[in-house]
Amino acid sequence: MTDGTGIPFFPGAGTGPFRAPEGVASSAPGRLDAAQEAAPGKDLVGDAGLGPDPGQALADLVTGYDPRADGAMISRAYRVAEHAHRNQQRDNGDPYIGHPVAVAQILAGYRLDAATIATALLHDTVEDTGLTLQDLSRDFGPEIAKLVDGVTKLTRLELQSERTKQAENFRKLVLAMSEDIRVLLVKLADRTHNMRTLHFVPQQHRRMRTARETMEIYAPLAERIGMQAVKDELEDRAFRELQPDASQTINARLAYLRGQGADLIEEIKADIRRRLRDAEVPVIDIQGREKSAYGIWLKMHSKKVEFEQLSDIMAFRIITDDKANCYAALGAIHSAYRVVPGRFKDYISTPKPNGYQSVHTGVTVPERRNAKIEVQIRTPEMHEVAEFGVAAHWIYKQGPDGVVNASRDRKRFPWVKDLLEILENAGEAQDFLENTKLALHQDQVFCFTPKGDLIALPRGATPVDFAYHVHSQIGDSCVGAKINGRIVPLRHQLENGDQVEIITARGGTPNPAWERFVVTGKARARIRRTVLARQREESRENGRQAIARAFRGEGLDFSEKIAEPAVKALKQVSFEDLCIAVGNGNITARDVLHAAVPELRGPPRPAVSPLEALALARARGKPGSTTVPQRGRGRDVAHGITGLVSGMEVNFAGCCHPVPGDRILGIVSTGRGVTVHKQGCHTLDAFAATPERFIDVDWDSEPGAAGEHIARLSVITSNESTAIAGMTTAIAKQDARIQSLRFLHRAPDFAELNVDMEVKDLRHLSSVIAALRALPGIEQVERAKS
Repeated sequence: MTDGTGIPFFPGAGTGPFRAPEGVASSAPGRLDAAQEAAPGKDLVGDAGLGPDPGQALADLVTGYDPRADGAMISRAYRVAEHAHRNQQRDNGDPYIGHPVAVAQILAGYRLDAATIATALLHDTVEDTGLTLQDLSRDFGPEIAKLVDGVTKLTRLELQSERTKQAENFRKLVLAMSEDIRVLLVKLADRTHNMRTLHFVPQQHRRMRTARETMEIYAPLAERIGMQAVKDELEDRAFRELQPDASQTINARLAYLRGQGADLIEEIKADIRRRLRDAEVPVIDIQGREKSAYGIWLKMHSKKVEFEQLSDIMAFRIITDDKANCYAALGAIHSAYRVVPGRFKDYISTPKPNGYQSVHTGVTVPERRNAKIEVQIRTPEMHEVAEFGVAAHWIYKQGPDGVVNASRDRKRFPWVKDLLEILENAGEAQDFLENTKLALHQDQVFCFTPKGDLIALPRGATPVDFAYHVHSQIGDSCVGAKINGRIVPLRHQLENGDQVEIITARGGTPNPAWERFVVTGKARARIRRTVLARQREESRENGRQAIARAFRGEGLDFSEKIAEPAVKALKQVSFEDLCIAVGNGNITARDVLHAAVPELRGPPRPAVSPLEALALARARGKPGSTTVPQRGRGRDVAHGITGLVSGMEVNFAGCCHPVPGDRILGIVSTGRGVTVHKQGCHTLDAFAATPERFIDVDWDSEPGAAGEHIARLSVITSNESTAIAGMTTAIAKQDARIQSLRFLHRAPDFAELNVDMEVKDLRHLSSVIAALRALPGIEQVERAKS
């Protein structure tokens, strides 16, 4: 016995007010009655209760629930379709006209309008017969011609491969939804009847392809618009084809439990009814059901449990008269039975996006063999929406006299107002659907390669995410993108149905800025790994050059072999790691020099920047030499500097902000004393013509030297308050004090700023830099160059 959704109901389940509309064969849309289960391939002509003239019977059925409907048009549509398909047959040998009649009957069960019923009768004529859209527009008007065209687009799939066919099918399906939702309803009814007759298709590969397409595209779409009855039937029939052994096993177990527990179901129903009566909660109906075979299989796989461990194979629906009594019934159930933790969900106060409303809870009935059951509580209107979704609203669109009551619709179904505007104002359909986003997966976006392959990405994905999804090398070499033939920025967010073409360049490398807008983990990890490898290579090369300059400054020929003793002495794994540590500023080149050649630990020699090397060469007596000021004997304890002329004023350059551990050089200026710069500071180039102003200075290593110096960092971070707060907290945890923070540039997604802070020395500064680089949202940290 079934409840009309394809889900078997236990014996004795009531039907209450949910019987099929008058004139529809024994079952509501999507229903599998006993006759259909016995012969599921039988087309619904004659045997479906429509009599010898199905066209007139459909016309009478529609005018019965909608007196304004054009019954003559429906009857005429049947005659046109019957004539057009007169020489065609279904796979089971029956006349083809039985299929469109069955589709129309399913839709009539939803009480849809006359245009939808006529579209169902005519939906295959343009694709499979000699009729054209112009013929339909002339005979039935532009509305029906447009609907038939939308359905035709979903089935006209003359593509090369099965995979591309599914992708194109999905794209056309989404595009069709943007025109008129009735197109989707006709297609779902068409797919439902095709699945009912699937076993008559002789070729297995056709059956498998149809079943996969149904499971992956049409069943989720039915769920998205709230048509649970259609979704359950499509899934179960597809499951029966795709996993026949699993389907038979689960159905056999259900049949066994159904036989063993027939009396249990009635006992629980009677007990629930008694508890609600004692609590004075009005009850319209109580229904018992078992979960569908596919639903059971899905839960067994997702929760990795055996069949016997499932707790909600049995479920009961309580139908009461209004929302307040739904909660009253919930209280009575929770008072009577032990609640299963984590099973309560309130979809009445917070409906699902498709309009579904019910209260769900799980309880244990100890008096009835400790049965664990699921209970759903809802009103009759909620039940109709739960079973038939979008289509259920047509039932409430009209009053008993066929007159639309818009005020009532807005109160009962707040979102049906816009839905009705789709039907009554075709020009506004696009705007409505743009706002409600009737998409298959709200959290995903589906795009296509130039060859038509479907790529699924998280919503908000960009062409860079798309490129890395296709292949890591394509992502690395990406330099641009075209969306639907138009060049767009790489941070452009993709939309459903976009065709994406990635432009690559040989030798291209990832841009560190990409990490700020990509959303996929694969893209972010690849960008970060490549950028870190590039930074490591740059640090290695910079460190090697600094070490080489230090050796040459002492008159030594540099080689990796001569520096090898410093690797172990400075606790590095390899010479490459030693160079990287120097390049990152964690170790100075002078430390390497002294560790490799300990005898050089005496008084420091003059600095070894290129400018100083020129001055030293002149001082050694080469032609044109001048005298370079030699290191003085004075100390400036307040600033921690040695090598000064006694009494000279000392300033630290604001262009390079040297700190203890940096190699430094002094510039003598009249009236300003000595300005201390980092060696290699770009400002020193301005003094190349006056080498006599250079003075060789160094940091004082004796106790009592000043311990706090200003360092400036250049930071690029995400433009979020949490990122800035995290940055200041990390600096404070490293015992550094921020002197100033200045924003250089702010964009919607990132910010560039300079941070001045007090640090003790280069090692202290390096620990601050390392702590900042480890923070989420921090894109780049380095010593400011100016």
